[in-house]
Amino acid sequence: TQSLNRTHCLFLSHVNRVAGALLSGLYYIYLIQKFVTLATLVANPVLLSCIFLSRSLRQETRYLLVANTLAADILFLVFNLAVVICNAVRAQIPWLVCELITAVTVTAYTCAIFTITLMVVDTYAAVRWPLRYHDFLPPARTNRILLGAWVLAAIYPFILVIIGLVKADNSQENRAVCLALISLGFFQVKNIGGIHIHFIVWALICAVLIFFCYIRLYMVTRTQGIWHSRFSRARVTLLAHGVLLLLYFAPGLIFILELFLLQTEEISQDLRVWISTVNMCVFMLLPRAVAPYLYGLRYREISVTLMMLLHQHSRLTVS
Repeated sequence: TQSLNRTHCLFLSHVNRVAGALLSGLYYIYLIQKFVTLATLVANPVLLSCIFLSRSLRQETRYLLVANTLAADILFLVFNLAVVICNAVRAQIPWLVCELITAVTVTAYTCAIFTITLMVVDTYAAVRWPLRYHDFLPPARTNRILLGAWVLAAIYPFILVIIGLVKADNSQENRAVCLALISLGFFQVKNIGGIHIHFIVWALICAVLIFFCYIRLYMVTRTQGIWHSRFSRARVTLLAHGVLLLLYFAPGLIFILELFLLQTEEISQDLRVWISTVNMCVFMLLPRAVAPYLYGLRYREISVTLMMLLHQHSRLTVS
C-alpha cells in the first residue's frame, strides 16, 4: 500500500509539473475538441426540442431513450469542455471542484452507456412481444427506469467523492490539471481495485445484455426476410447502432486501461497523462459528435418533426 501511495503521489506531482508542456503540445487537439463540442451542443438541443415539442414522440419509449442519451451527452460535454478550458489555461482548480466535476462527468457518461443498452433491450422487447410492448413499457414506467439509471450511475462516483471528503488531509491542493485519474478519490489508491471491479462489472453486464438481445433478435427475425438485402433497413440499423455502441464503449475500455497504467511504474508519467487527455478530448467526443446526426437519419420521425419546426419558423419569420 505504501508503494502504491508513493506511486500516486509521484504521479500527481508529475502531472502538475508537465501539464504545461503536454497541454501546449495538444493545442490543436483542444481546438478540434472545442469545435466538435460546440457543434454537438447546437445539434443535441435541437433534437431534444423535436422530441419534447412533439406529443407523439415523447409518448414513445424509444424517443424517450434517445432524449435521455442526448441529455446525458449535453451534461457530459458541458463539464468536459469546462475542464478542458481550465486545463488549457492552466487554471488552478480546487481539488474538491475537480472531484465533483469528474463525478458528474462519469455519471453522465455511465448513464449514456446504460441508456444505449436500454435502447437495445427496448428494440428486442418491441420485436419479441409486439402486442404487449406498449402495455409493458408505457412512458411513465420508462421515465422511472431512466431515473433509476441516473441514480445507479451516480451512486459510486459520488460515494468516492464523499470518501475523499471524509479522508481529506492537508495534502489536498489546487491542481494545474484536472484528470479523472487524479480525481474521484483516486488519491486513496487502495480503492483502485474496487474501481476496476465497478467499471468492469457494469461493462460486462451491458455487453452481455446487448449481445443476448442482438442474438435473440436475429434468431426471431431470420425467417422474415429482413436480412436478405445487403442494404435492408434492419442491416443498416444494426450497423449504425453497432458503430455507436463501439464508439461509446471504447473510451470506457481505454479508461480502464488508464487505471491499470496508474499502478505500473514502468510506464512513463508523460504517456499516462497524454493517453488520459487524448481519451477525454478525442475518443469520448466521437460518439457524441456522431449520435445526433445518426439519430436524425435513423429515426425518420425526428427528421420529419425537425423539418416541420423549421418550416413553421420560416413562415413566422417571413410573416
